[in-house]
Amino acid sequence: MVVSVLEEMRIRSLGVIEDAVVELSPGFTAVTGETGAGKTMVVTSLGLLLGGRADPALVRIGEKQAVVEGRITLDPGARALVRAEEAGAELDDGALLVSRTVSAEGRSRAHVGGRGVPVGLLGELADDLVAVHGQTDQQGLLRPARQREALDRYAGDAVAVPLEKYGSAYRRLREVAAELDELTTRARERAQEADLLRFGVEEIAAAEPQPGEDAELAAEAERLGHAEALASAASAAHAALAGNPEDPEAVEAGTLVAGAQRALDAVSAHDPVLASLAARLGEIGILLADVAGDLAGYADNLDADPLRLAAVEERRAVLGHLVRKYGQDIDDVLAWSERGATRLLELEGDDDRIAGLTAERDALRAELGALARTLSEARAEAADRFAAAVTAELAELAMPHARVTVALRQTDVSDPDQGVDVGDRTVAYGPTGVDEVELQLAPHPGAPARPIAKGASGGELSRVMLAVEVVFAGSDPVPTYLFDEVDAGVGGKAAVEVGRRLARLARTAQVVVVTHLPQVAAFADRQLLVEKTNDGSVTRSGVTVLEGEARVRELSRMLAGLEDSELGRAHAEELLAAARAAR
Repeated sequence: MVVSVLEEMRIRSLGVIEDAVVELSPGFTAVTGETGAGKTMVVTSLGLLLGGRADPALVRIGEKQAVVEGRITLDPGARALVRAEEAGAELDDGALLVSRTVSAEGRSRAHVGGRGVPVGLLGELADDLVAVHGQTDQQGLLRPARQREALDRYAGDAVAVPLEKYGSAYRRLREVAAELDELTTRARERAQEADLLRFGVEEIAAAEPQPGEDAELAAEAERLGHAEALASAASAAHAALAGNPEDPEAVEAGTLVAGAQRALDAVSAHDPVLASLAARLGEIGILLADVAGDLAGYADNLDADPLRLAAVEERRAVLGHLVRKYGQDIDDVLAWSERGATRLLELEGDDDRIAGLTAERDALRAELGALARTLSEARAEAADRFAAAVTAELAELAMPHARVTVALRQTDVSDPDQGVDVGDRTVAYGPTGVDEVELQLAPHPGAPARPIAKGASGGELSRVMLAVEVVFAGSDPVPTYLFDEVDAGVGGKAAVEVGRRLARLARTAQVVVVTHLPQVAAFADRQLLVEKTNDGSVTRSGVTVLEGEARVRELSRMLAGLEDSELGRAHAEELLAAARAAR
């Protein structure tokens, strides 16, 4: 018994559908209708509920937005339920309500259990709830890359685990190979860079500049260049403050300040303000004495040696040469030297780096070879099981003598840099291993196995693809499967077998099929008719559950193109009776 099922969908203002409710059976539901009636919109609606891309062109002309709502009953232990509850969703009578809104401007919103959620959450829930198998998937499976992906998905962890390890090693090998290529192809440029850096570092080291030395030398050169004027000014200032022994009649500033202080001291006891001024004069006298002493020392110590000035200018010329080449000042020059030395160590270590990367590359190739062998063995085992399962399905689909095989091939290469060693062979490799996967079909005994795109007629190809989809459905851990016209190109007895096989699958899973075949629709537990009418102004499309006479009429239309054909009705009733007996 199916526990988790999609009970119904409500579709509003989507494409040709104005407002319709799609009530699904927990078993097998067939969706039928005239071409262009809107059956595809049912698939599109489910795609939106699964988090598919929102196309504003889907919104019905004249409407502001399209809305799709779904009601899903869930197994209490389902991962989808746990994830929805983590997002804050609440159940409605044990069912999860999911909705998607697409505006005509292209905005999209999603709700799960009454809570607004990111659209990406719908995709997460869909992984556990619904598997869609359609004509697009069929065409995709004709491509070798998709066939390899399909086989890997069927194999499960036996391939997924080593494939993840292989992918990590492959990406690292690409990084190592790119770095090795850069180191070896740019060896000349790197050698030239190293020579320039080495010359600069050695030139700076030979000069032995000190931090801030250029500024200090500039100040000293200025002082030495004006030594006479500086000494004369210092002597004159000293004489003005402390007196000139050669001129006893000159009045110096210190004597005048001392006289002013004595005048105030004589009467300072009578007024605190005057006492404060006298104290300040005393401080001035002390300061004048200190400055006079410093001026005397400055004049005595001033170096007016022209040899020292020449040495300073020579040193400044050396430092100026470095500044012009390596920076704005000596501090910049020293910083450049430090960076250059670091980079030089990197460049001079290239040989060691190349050796290390080469060793890592060889180890990674060996690891890839071992993982590739593991992948190939797992794929080969899965290929046998997959081919047997699809062959068995074809027997159920009126192709009892057909045989499907999965060919695994590797391409030998002569250049070891372009391959990995697998056993005694060097083969080409890629991000997913060394295997090329190809589905092949031998439609009858004695016929050679050929690629399915070339070895099957249109009807046979549809049955092969349906068999593949059914095998996938059996391996996918989801309770609902949607098949979108995967029975195209099938007719007659084969169509009956398709319907019978889908009905059998519906015993353990919910199956929804969009079909043009009455033989398939007759096996459904519930048949939905999508039809549209035109009143001259607005096109409406509705979805109706067919029962009794209405279902016979629709099957008759699908069989004979005439709803009231007696032969068609008789055939339709016969189909329904046969389907009921088969179930």
